[in-house]
Amino acid sequence: MLLGDLGADVIKVERPGTGDLFRAYGGDGYNGYFVAYNRNKRSIVLDVQTEAGKGALRKLLQTADVLTDNFRHGVLDRLGFGSDELRKINPLLIACSITGFGTDGPYVDRPAFDAVGQGLAGISSLFFDPDKPEITGPTISDPLAGYYAAYGILGALLERERTGVARRVDVTMLETSIAFIGDSFANFSRTKVAPTPTTRAAISQAHALRCADGKLLAIHLSNPEKFWRGACAALGLPELADDPRFATYHLRVTNYAALLDEFRAAALTKTRVQLMLALEEHEVGFAPINQLAEVYHDPQVRHLDTFVDLVHPKHGTVNVVRRPVRYDGSRADQPLRLPPLLGEHTNEILAELGLESG
Repeated sequence: MLLGDLGADVIKVERPGTGDLFRAYGGDGYNGYFVAYNRNKRSIVLDVQTEAGKGALRKLLQTADVLTDNFRHGVLDRLGFGSDELRKINPLLIACSITGFGTDGPYVDRPAFDAVGQGLAGISSLFFDPDKPEITGPTISDPLAGYYAAYGILGALLERERTGVARRVDVTMLETSIAFIGDSFANFSRTKVAPTPTTRAAISQAHALRCADGKLLAIHLSNPEKFWRGACAALGLPELADDPRFATYHLRVTNYAALLDEFRAAALTKTRVQLMLALEEHEVGFAPINQLAEVYHDPQVRHLDTFVDLVHPKHGTVNVVRRPVRYDGSRADQPLRLPPLLGEHTNEILAELGLESG
């Protein structure tokens, strides 16, 4: 992946034939997994194991700001694009490598995927039922590595603008996953008590409730007394506010399971809308536990204009999530570019570089 001067583009360099491995999910090369992370990019197909492909890549790198790769350590060196060579090609190039485990160590040659990162970093232990372990939920370690790489790259770009020094950025899936649950490690190091899947919920005083109409609701009280008393009032449990089992925040953490039973029983006497109105009246933090289909229709999501439909000439309507960052109140990301077909811009980019296609 390169960020360079060709129209401030992000150019995705893909292998001939298959391209990004995510294209294979779903079978048509344009599935949701690929679409989610590839809007606003151009795709060029280069066989970087040939001299022609290497030459085109060198030409791209001469004007690029950033090169990002997620090969296993050593692959770029074997292709002839190690750190020393990259500095010769472009002294101002910031090279960022995202690996599973780093540049050395006992795991350096292992393949790394999302479940590997979550498991090794301890994230999975905070979700699993140990008696029935099962991989569930969304990808976490994969995107985390990308997010941490992005802020590392931005820091390097800022330093380069100030000093003229171009740094190399290295990010591992393992360390970014550990950093993501840094509070769990900090608490464990202080208490020597291993967290369970409900530890954070107890500390946060967060509760998942089923209402009379079968719909689900989450409330989050944290530790201020006003939220505790507000939740008791909203749930129709004013006497619970002074129950000696729950008289202080620390007692509510200790007796979390018993408190959750009380809240769950009370929630079954109200519909979700009724309980939401009561919680809002008492200024308690809450949210419906939405199914994905419901998120599109949430009033705040619609107000923020989070999703947008793009029309692809071959694949029809492609729904994407807008950039969740605004500058001066605007996303400034229009027009959005559709995720690319494999090699869609190869000839275009080669022409911009003064190279012939072929």
